[in-house]
Amino acid sequence: MPRWLWFLLAASLGALLWAGSRGASAPIAARVDGDGPIRCEPPPGKFDILAPLQTPATAAMPPFRLGPHAVTPLAGFAIEARVLGREDYRFDRGAALSPTDLALGWGRMAREEHYRALAISQSGRWYHYRWGSEGPPLPLEEIIRSSANMHLIPADEKVAAAISRVRPDQTVRLAGWLVEVQGEDGWHWRSSLSREDSGDGGCELIYVCTLESW
Repeated sequence: MPRWLWFLLAASLGALLWAGSRGASAPIAARVDGDGPIRCEPPPGKFDILAPLQTPATAAMPPFRLGPHAVTPLAGFAIEARVLGREDYRFDRGAALSPTDLALGWGRMAREEHYRALAISQSGRWYHYRWGSEGPPLPLEEIIRSSANMHLIPADEKVAAAISRVRPDQTVRLAGWLVEVQGEDGWHWRSSLSREDSGDGGCELIYVCTLESW
Protein backbone atom coordinates (compact mmCIF):
# COMPACT_ATOMS: atom_id res chain seq x y z
CA MET A 1 0.00 0.00 0.00
CA PRO A 2 1.39 3.46 -0.86
CA ARG A 3 2.76 5.43 2.07
CA TRP A 4 0.42 8.34 1.41
CA LEU A 5 -2.57 6.00 1.79
CA TRP A 6 -1.29 4.83 5.19
CA PHE A 7 -1.04 8.46 6.28
CA LEU A 8 -4.58 9.13 5.03
CA LEU A 9 -5.98 6.12 6.90
CA ALA A 10 -4.14 7.13 10.09
CA ALA A 11 -5.44 10.71 9.85
CA SER A 12 -9.00 9.47 9.27
CA LEU A 13 -8.82 7.14 12.26
CA GLY A 14 -7.47 9.97 14.42
CA ALA A 15 -10.32 12.23 13.34
CA LEU A 16 -12.88 9.57 14.18
CA LEU A 17 -11.38 8.99 17.62
CA TRP A 18 -11.27 12.74 18.30
CA ALA A 19 -14.89 13.17 17.22
CA GLY A 20 -15.89 10.22 19.36
CA SER A 21 -14.25 11.76 22.43
CA ARG A 22 -16.17 15.01 21.93
CA GLY A 23 -19.44 13.16 21.52
CA ALA A 24 -18.89 10.73 24.38
CA SER A 25 -22.10 9.70 26.10
CA ALA A 26 -22.70 10.57 29.74
CA PRO A 27 -22.69 7.67 32.23
CA ILE A 28 -26.01 7.18 34.02
CA ALA A 29 -26.06 8.05 37.72
CA ALA A 30 -27.67 5.46 40.00
CA ARG A 31 -28.63 5.49 43.65
CA VAL A 32 -26.16 3.83 45.98
CA ASP A 33 -28.89 1.45 47.19
CA GLY A 34 -29.54 0.45 43.57
CA ASP A 35 -33.10 1.79 43.60
CA GLY A 36 -33.22 3.45 40.18
CA PRO A 37 -31.46 6.47 38.61
CA ILE A 38 -30.73 9.74 40.37
CA ARG A 39 -31.33 13.22 38.94
CA CYS A 40 -28.67 15.92 39.09
CA GLU A 41 -30.20 18.71 41.18
CA PRO A 42 -28.36 22.04 40.70
CA PRO A 43 -27.37 23.76 43.94
CA PRO A 44 -29.04 27.06 44.84
CA GLY A 45 -27.23 30.32 44.10
CA LYS A 46 -26.61 33.03 41.55
CA PHE A 47 -23.97 33.27 38.85
CA ASP A 48 -21.36 36.00 39.19
CA ILE A 49 -18.52 36.66 36.75
CA LEU A 50 -16.49 38.08 39.65
CA ALA A 51 -16.15 34.80 41.55
CA PRO A 52 -17.48 31.22 41.63
CA LEU A 53 -20.10 30.37 44.25
CA GLN A 54 -19.41 27.37 46.47
CA THR A 55 -22.08 26.13 48.89
CA PRO A 56 -22.26 23.26 51.37
CA ALA A 57 -23.27 19.80 50.18
CA THR A 58 -26.92 18.97 50.94
CA ALA A 59 -29.26 16.00 50.98
CA ALA A 60 -30.65 17.24 47.65
CA MET A 61 -27.68 15.55 45.99
CA PRO A 62 -26.74 12.39 47.94
CA PRO A 63 -23.85 10.06 47.09
CA PHE A 64 -24.46 8.02 43.93
CA ARG A 65 -22.81 5.63 41.50
CA LEU A 66 -21.57 6.10 37.95
CA GLY A 67 -20.93 2.57 36.68
CA PRO A 68 -18.07 1.13 38.77
CA HIS A 69 -17.44 4.48 40.49
CA ALA A 70 -18.83 5.76 43.79
CA VAL A 71 -19.35 9.53 43.67
CA THR A 72 -19.65 11.74 46.75
CA PRO A 73 -20.77 15.39 46.35
CA LEU A 74 -18.51 17.62 48.45
CA ALA A 75 -19.98 21.09 47.75
CA GLY A 76 -22.37 22.90 45.45
CA PHE A 77 -20.71 24.93 42.71
CA ALA A 78 -21.91 27.60 40.28
CA ILE A 79 -19.70 29.68 38.02
CA GLU A 80 -19.86 32.20 35.21
CA ALA A 81 -16.49 32.48 33.52
CA ARG A 82 -14.57 33.05 30.33
CA VAL A 83 -13.27 29.98 28.51
CA LEU A 84 -9.50 30.29 28.33
CA GLY A 85 -9.06 26.89 26.72
CA ARG A 86 -10.50 23.39 26.35
CA GLU A 87 -8.88 19.99 26.06
CA ASP A 88 -10.61 16.69 25.28
CA TYR A 89 -9.43 13.33 26.63
CA ARG A 90 -10.21 9.82 25.46
CA PHE A 91 -7.53 7.46 26.71
CA ASP A 92 -6.65 8.45 30.30
CA ARG A 93 -8.23 6.84 33.37
CA GLY A 94 -10.72 9.66 33.94
CA ALA A 95 -11.95 10.00 30.35
CA ALA A 96 -14.90 7.64 30.79
CA LEU A 97 -16.30 10.08 33.36
CA SER A 98 -14.81 13.41 32.32
CA PRO A 99 -13.93 13.61 28.61
CA THR A 100 -13.41 17.40 28.65
CA ASP A 101 -11.46 19.93 30.72
CA LEU A 102 -12.17 23.65 30.52
CA ALA A 103 -9.66 26.26 31.64
CA LEU A 104 -11.83 29.07 33.01
CA GLY A 105 -11.15 32.62 34.12
CA TRP A 106 -13.28 34.96 36.23
CA GLY A 107 -12.86 38.37 37.78
CA ARG A 108 -10.17 40.26 35.90
CA MET A 109 -9.01 37.00 34.29
CA ALA A 110 -12.26 37.01 32.31
CA ARG A 111 -11.14 40.17 30.54
CA GLU A 112 -9.58 39.64 27.13
CA GLU A 113 -6.73 42.12 27.61
CA HIS A 114 -5.52 40.07 30.58
CA TYR A 115 -5.85 36.46 29.51
CA ARG A 116 -4.68 37.13 25.95
CA ALA A 117 -1.41 38.44 27.38
CA LEU A 118 -0.71 34.87 28.52
CA ALA A 119 0.27 31.85 26.44
CA ILE A 120 -2.30 29.31 27.67
CA SER A 121 -2.21 25.56 27.07
CA GLN A 122 -3.61 22.34 28.55
CA SER A 123 -2.23 18.81 28.68
CA GLY A 124 -2.21 15.83 31.01
CA ARG A 125 -5.18 17.31 32.93
CA TRP A 126 -3.14 20.42 33.71
CA TYR A 127 -3.61 24.06 32.73
CA HIS A 128 -0.43 25.99 31.92
CA TYR A 129 0.23 29.68 31.30
CA ARG A 130 3.33 31.67 30.44
CA TRP A 131 4.07 35.33 29.94
CA GLY A 132 6.70 37.21 28.02
CA SER A 133 9.47 39.58 29.01
CA GLU A 134 6.94 42.23 30.00
CA GLY A 135 5.81 40.07 32.92
CA PRO A 136 2.37 38.77 33.91
CA PRO A 137 -0.67 40.94 33.12
CA LEU A 138 -1.90 40.52 36.70
CA PRO A 139 -0.23 39.62 40.00
CA LEU A 140 0.49 35.88 40.02
CA GLU A 141 -1.64 35.38 43.15
CA GLU A 142 -4.61 36.92 41.33
CA ILE A 143 -4.12 34.69 38.28
CA ILE A 144 -4.10 31.63 40.57
CA ARG A 145 -7.26 32.57 42.44
CA SER A 146 -9.09 33.83 39.33
CA SER A 147 -8.54 30.93 36.95
CA ALA A 148 -8.47 27.15 37.07
CA ASN A 149 -8.57 23.96 35.06
CA MET A 150 -11.89 22.19 35.63
CA HIS A 151 -12.68 18.55 34.89
CA LEU A 152 -16.30 18.23 33.76
CA ILE A 153 -18.47 15.15 34.34
CA PRO A 154 -21.71 15.62 32.36
CA ALA A 155 -24.83 14.56 34.24
CA ASP A 156 -26.76 13.59 31.10
CA GLU A 157 -26.70 13.64 27.32
CA LYS A 158 -28.03 17.21 27.16
CA VAL A 159 -25.16 18.48 29.30
CA ALA A 160 -22.66 16.39 27.33
CA ALA A 161 -23.92 17.98 24.11
CA ALA A 162 -23.70 21.46 25.65
CA ILE A 163 -20.09 20.83 26.71
CA SER A 164 -19.22 19.63 23.21
CA ARG A 165 -20.25 23.03 21.82
CA VAL A 166 -18.07 25.13 24.13
CA ARG A 167 -15.22 27.02 22.49
CA PRO A 168 -12.37 29.21 23.79
CA ASP A 169 -13.24 32.89 24.27
CA GLN A 170 -16.89 32.09 25.00
CA THR A 171 -18.59 32.74 28.33
CA VAL A 172 -20.06 29.77 30.17
CA ARG A 173 -22.42 29.35 33.07
CA LEU A 174 -22.41 25.99 34.76
CA ALA A 175 -23.88 24.64 37.96
CA GLY A 176 -23.27 21.32 39.66
CA TRP A 177 -21.34 19.65 42.42
CA LEU A 178 -17.68 19.35 43.33
CA VAL A 179 -17.19 15.64 43.84
CA GLU A 180 -14.93 12.86 44.99
CA VAL A 181 -14.80 9.69 42.89
CA GLN A 182 -13.72 6.27 44.10
CA GLY A 183 -13.32 3.40 41.61
CA GLU A 184 -13.89 -0.22 42.49
CA ASP A 185 -10.26 -0.82 41.47
CA GLY A 186 -9.00 1.65 44.09
CA TRP A 187 -8.60 4.58 41.69
CA HIS A 188 -9.39 7.91 43.35
CA TRP A 189 -10.14 11.42 42.05
CA ARG A 190 -11.05 14.31 44.32
CA SER A 191 -11.96 17.91 43.55
CA SER A 192 -10.24 20.89 45.02
CA LEU A 193 -12.46 22.89 47.36
CA SER A 194 -10.42 26.09 47.17
CA ARG A 195 -9.81 28.77 44.56
CA GLU A 196 -6.49 29.65 46.19
CA ASP A 197 -4.55 26.50 45.29
CA SER A 198 -2.59 25.47 42.20
CA GLY A 199 -0.60 22.52 40.96
CA ASP A 200 -1.37 18.87 41.68
CA GLY A 201 -4.80 18.56 43.30
CA GLY A 202 -5.71 22.17 42.53
CA CYS A 203 -8.31 21.44 39.82
CA GLU A 204 -12.05 21.27 40.29
CA LEU A 205 -13.84 18.00 39.47
CA ILE A 206 -17.45 18.95 38.71
CA TYR A 207 -20.54 16.84 38.21
CA VAL A 208 -22.31 19.28 35.90
CA CYS A 209 -26.11 19.58 36.12
CA THR A 210 -26.54 22.52 33.75
CA LEU A 211 -24.30 24.37 31.30
CA GLU A 212 -24.86 27.14 28.79
CA SER A 213 -22.37 29.04 26.65
CA TRP A 214 -22.37 32.07 24.36
